[in-house]
Amino acid sequence: MKNKNIHPTAIIADSVKIADNVTIGAYCVLDGNVTIGEGSKLFSHVTISGNTSIGNNCQIFPFVSLGYAPQDLKYHGEPSTLAIGDNNTIREYVTINTGTEGGGMNTSVGNNCLFMVGSHVAHDCKLGNNVILANNATLAGHVEVGDFCIIGGLAAVHQFVRIGSHAVIGGMSGVEHDVIPYGSVMGERANLAGLNLVGLKRRGFDRDTIHALRGAYKMIFEEQEGTLAQRAEKAKGTYGEIGAVLDVLNFMGDKSSRSLCVPKISGGESSPQAA
Repeated sequence: MKNKNIHPTAIIADSVKIADNVTIGAYCVLDGNVTIGEGSKLFSHVTISGNTSIGNNCQIFPFVSLGYAPQDLKYHGEPSTLAIGDNNTIREYVTINTGTEGGGMNTSVGNNCLFMVGSHVAHDCKLGNNVILANNATLAGHVEVGDFCIIGGLAAVHQFVRIGSHAVIGGMSGVEHDVIPYGSVMGERANLAGLNLVGLKRRGFDRDTIHALRGAYKMIFEEQEGTLAQRAEKAKGTYGEIGAVLDVLNFMGDKSSRSLCVPKISGGESSPQAA
């Protein structure tokens, strides 16, 4: 290795490809078909294996484990991959696994994401850009997370759940159902608790868009007449020209193996999801 920024105690296999200006700290171990992009930094005690690619300008802190075999008994050594994009910050004790044959063979992370201490991304997850996983947040296998989502500390997301863009998951929530874009969910077994209004305002959504989202939300999830599908169709007729509302409606219309996360009704049960 010609890179002067590699600590002499680091163990790096010949198969690993490292850009010239990458920094690798003490006691890091890299093997397998690993590539690391320009400007990335491994502080110390980082282990990376498998068919793993790390983008540019990533910051990876001590005791992170990337690209090792998934925690899935159906995995039998197939050459699955892990792809992590640019400008990601991965804090201490984070684990991200490769994919499986049953999930498309790939786990992927977009750009500009933050993984706080102890968070976990399981096999075949697909994360967009600007996603935040707070301390000890965990994603089971095959979870999809849209852009600008925030998943609170100690939250756990069930396998195959989809979380739409700009949604926020409250800390210590157990998420078993799909979460609409712009939604806010919380609870031991999480229920939809409204819209992520704080996130919408922070990201510059205009008042008309937020007003339309609130109107559509009320029409779909708070009115009692008709089925969920009928109320969604009514919302489309009223607010269908607003792009953010269409994001929600299209998400609801996509096929999914999980049911939809909805608000609680009086008595503590979730509201009906009849189509």
